Amino acid sequence: MTNSITSSRLACALLAILCLFSSAAHAADPAPRAVTPRGELGAEEKATIALFEKSRDSVVFIDTRTEVRDFWTRNVFSVPRGSGSGFIWDEGGHIITNYHVIAGASEAVVRMSDGKDYKARLVGVSPIHDIAVLSINLAQKQSLPLPIGVSHDLRVGQKVFAIGNPFGLDWTLTSGIVSALDRSLVEENGVTVEHLIQTDAAINPGNSGGPLLDSAGRLIGINTAIYSPSGANAGIGFAVPVDTVNRVVPELIRYGKYTYPSLGVEIDESINTRLKRGLGISGVVILRVPAGSTAAAAGLIGITSQRGGRITVGDVILAIENKPVDSVSKLAARLDDFKVGDSVRLTVQREGKKREVRITLEAGKG
Repeated sequence: MTNSITSSRLACALLAILCLFSSAAHAADPAPRAVTPRGELGAEEKATIALFEKSRDSVVFIDTRTEVRDFWTRNVFSVPRGSGSGFIWDEGGHIITNYHVIAGASEAVVRMSDGKDYKARLVGVSPIHDIAVLSINLAQKQSLPLPIGVSHDLRVGQKVFAIGNPFGLDWTLTSGIVSALDRSLVEENGVTVEHLIQTDAAINPGNSGGPLLDSAGRLIGINTAIYSPSGANAGIGFAVPVDTVNRVVPELIRYGKYTYPSLGVEIDESINTRLKRGLGISGVVILRVPAGSTAAAAGLIGITSQRGGRITVGDVILAIENKPVDSVSKLAARLDDFKVGDSVRLTVQREGKKREVRITLEAGKG
């Protein structure tokens, strides 16, 4: 009897202790803190959100594939090659992206904002501008072309926004400023792209081909590359200016290629570099002037050979419309500011003497 009472008292005591600990534990549980109202979003934040929501459906995902042949079976397979971004140019289903996004691909698929995939047709490319135009057949008019701005009046310090769609239905928005203008960039294929906009807005690999917008939501460039040894964003991005895009794209749509303005002379970057170094001169050395060219009509001359293998340099181009040129790529970029048929003023040097020559630009070949 005594043992039973003792056991019962012990059980009650243990139960009381457990209840005490349980109450203490519940009392120690922290309650959620009260939420502090944040108030209205700032005007700049609202403007950025509105810009993104208005523009994002115009940005597309581009997936490319290439054909490879099995060494043993000789069968041809289609394998993934890469991907990038692009944007809607017009209501006709034209899509703009970088040339390097589709270079080497045998097919491309465009994913629109509604998640539907469309097989794309290649319309035309301009490698020297890193621009490519694709076309898709839309069952209904659902295109949302971006409003077009200008780039000739951009100023360093101006706010810019970069939108990409690197994975499909997964838009990204980054912002920054114009950090420099008229930059040049040598791409992996060795082509030098000139007149680029430099920005500190983060532009990662999957965002290549996407639009660069100003604070009004207008297209001012195509995000083309990042400068980084690792391939990750390093604070320096580039974009092809919209003035170039708006000049080149209509020709690609109309003719499938871009006809660049030319002086009608033969020049070469590597030879020019060696001649400048060896002769201690600056500018672009004219190698040959074909008969019947506008350059020949303007009286320009190229290199001539003397007895014994000695060469004599003829005309060296120093500037176009008072804008200096020190390389073939810079000369091409200066010429690209004009159209075929325009008359331009060259500053040339012959036998150490400078003079000005007026020449009509002709259509470049190749």
